[in-house]
Amino acid sequence: MSIFEYNGSALVAMVGKNCFAIASDRRLGVQLQTIATDFQRISKIHDKLFIGLSGLATDAQTLYQRLVFRHKLYQLREERDMKPETFASLVSAILYEKRFGPYFCQPVIAGLGDEDKPFICTMDSIGAKELAKDFVVAGTASESLYGACESMFKPDMEPEELFETISQALLSSVDRDCLSGWGGHVYVVTPIEVKERILKGRMD
Repeated sequence: MSIFEYNGSALVAMVGKNCFAIASDRRLGVQLQTIATDFQRISKIHDKLFIGLSGLATDAQTLYQRLVFRHKLYQLREERDMKPETFASLVSAILYEKRFGPYFCQPVIAGLGDEDKPFICTMDSIGAKELAKDFVVAGTASESLYGACESMFKPDMEPEELFETISQALLSSVDRDCLSGWGGHVYVVTPIEVKERILKGRMD
């Protein structure tokens, strides 16, 4: 078993009309044994920028602490919040710094940039970015997430429809992966509000 699959995870971010959604499962396991069913994979950097970290849970928490530290330094120096594109470059640089002994994480970054244009991207454990205009996925359930998102996604969805689509894609995908699941955690972010919802899923 790969070290990336040790704790199990499912992450997906999707773009709508001047909004985006980011969702994850809630299971923390050690291989096939479930340890927790309320694990938080998605973290807020600021009101319009979120990051989800799939992969090894310990590395995800360490990396998140480093990113929060660097973002606070940026806020002190620049007196503004970081743009999503800038933050993606920061994450990429921090990961590439440790390329010979990497953080075993695959980040998914989602945010609203200039004129509330949604930005999503993912990268591998050494910071090679993959930008997308529709959706990005990561984690052990990524293969089934690709299929579900590919068939359900349509451009310019309103926030409520986007929530419905990402939730259905997540729940149907984690059912096909024994290392992720136990419900879901969804954030839908628009220029004026952030909606956080917990999904109930199959408990097996």
